[in-house]
Amino acid sequence: MTKRFLAAAAFVLLSSTVSATDIGATFETACPFGDCAAGISLSYLGEFVIPTGHMENGVEFGGISGLDFDSATGHYLAISDDRSERGPARFYELNVDVDVSGLKGVSVVKQVTLKDKNGAPFAARTVDPESIRLGKDGIYWGSEGDGKALLAPFVRVASPDGSFVREFKLPEGFAPTADKSTGIRDNLAFEDLAVAPSGDVFVGVEAALYQDGPNPSLTSGSLSRIVRYDGATGEPKAEYVYPVSPIPQAATKADGGNDNGMSEMLALDDHRLLAVERSYAQGFGNSIKIMMMDLTDATDVSAIASLAKNDQRVVPARKSQVLDLRAIGLVPDNIEAMSLGKAKDGTDVLILGSDNNFSTSQKTQFYAFKILRRPQGLSVE
Repeated sequence: MTKRFLAAAAFVLLSSTVSATDIGATFETACPFGDCAAGISLSYLGEFVIPTGHMENGVEFGGISGLDFDSATGHYLAISDDRSERGPARFYELNVDVDVSGLKGVSVVKQVTLKDKNGAPFAARTVDPESIRLGKDGIYWGSEGDGKALLAPFVRVASPDGSFVREFKLPEGFAPTADKSTGIRDNLAFEDLAVAPSGDVFVGVEAALYQDGPNPSLTSGSLSRIVRYDGATGEPKAEYVYPVSPIPQAATKADGGNDNGMSEMLALDDHRLLAVERSYAQGFGNSIKIMMMDLTDATDVSAIASLAKNDQRVVPARKSQVLDLRAIGLVPDNIEAMSLGKAKDGTDVLILGSDNNFSTSQKTQFYAFKILRRPQGLSVE
């Protein structure tokens, strides 16, 4: 957490009788990376929960891992990471009832089945949907792949009815390998998808590829790659390094597991993005931090086969923390979805959503924030 944000949060708490999680509590990072043109200020609008086990059209609702606003309908697209096991791989159209007075509800408008290249629903465990964005020619969505089954991750474009349109080219070094010498780690692959105003598409892995170094630990971070695509052609244009932070919290259970990774990205413009760093510590729960990154001076590492065995100078994306959900008094679940949008009254909002893993010990959770100030040049259509 930046000192600047700490000061802003402390001001909210000390200058009023409201708690940090009351509707209207404000949190500001005036100058991320020392760049005051990138300043962002958010006001809390509340939480809404859909319990695990909720059914829609005979299929269990949950696994929400990506979210994007559709200005044509005023609704949101949300993708489920169900691997065609509880129902066909799918995305939802959601109505998010939010205005300046708060977040009042989230309901399902429509459920759409994603189709494979053959025009049929995906067979069980052949896909792991994790991200979704609206692009210029359809719905862009990503599958994490499966490191154990040697299924490569992908980004595809679908039509509104879920039919296959085209697929982006997977860069060298990302496909999983049996000996784990290169490629994605299982369950730590294509988790993040963002579309810039220019039409460029950013795709990020949750933690380092095998050839690029270790997973995050309590004492060290991890080097995630972000692929920049030409959205029109699906061809890779560049790759950047995003430095995932060390795990912020040790497990409180004896021999308990913990992790940290980048679970979502959102483009603010053609070089500034928000990223969710999602950590879990057994016995403690999730820690969720929202970072702003700037790719302006980041090195294109697409020609570097291994970041761990590299002697070239590499400048990673600059990043600066803009919000820590636990630090403001919230108890977040497994946040994997993030979208800019418009509230019913025209208010610019930031919506977060959680993947409940279809677990009875978790929940599908939505948070809403009003955007009071945003980086210069950013607009929500």
